[in-house]
Amino acid sequence: MNTLEIERLRPTQVTHGMREIRDKTAMYKALNGHRLEMAIADKPIPVVYGPRGAPYAIDHHHVATALWFAGIKSVPFVLVSDLSSLLAAEFWLTMENRRWTYPYDAQGQRVAFADMRQHVWELADDEYRSLAASVRDAGGYEKTGVPLEEFRWSDFFRHTLPRPKGDAEFEALVKQATKLATSRSALGLPGYLGPRG
Repeated sequence: MNTLEIERLRPTQVTHGMREIRDKTAMYKALNGHRLEMAIADKPIPVVYGPRGAPYAIDHHHVATALWFAGIKSVPFVLVSDLSSLLAAEFWLTMENRRWTYPYDAQGQRVAFADMRQHVWELADDEYRSLAASVRDAGGYEKTGVPLEEFRWSDFFRHTLPRPKGDAEFEALVKQATKLATSRSALGLPGYLGPRG
């Protein structure tokens, strides 16, 4: 499998969830040898080549960032598309039309493509991204193949729940958000499971 250096990976989003990254980093640091190699090989980074051949990650930003923090310098990748012949404006328009980018900050505000970060580990922390991942892990909704699924859940929680301050509030919010995810308010979101019981 082809590999590339994580420091060359360009992000296609503005935020990530640091809680999720901390958990993944600890998991990678606890592995070694063959088990670590298998864990890394299990999550190749889907890449699109952009202007001047720059590799843009279109998913698994959390994985790449956690590996970087765990001291891993390169990752396996899968080339999804080569858009290196396009000018920057055409490239980003194509990326957005294909739902391969999400240029919104932790407040849900749009960010100019020129202001996107250069490295995956430089993304801003968004507690609602971590919340969306925790709710999915708690069975609040199913993982699907729908592009930008976690961002849709993040924005749903952002508009309905208060931002947590600290770990205790976050844990309490996961329970509240998991209940909300199975209510009729979440109908239409990807992976929606419907009311329980």
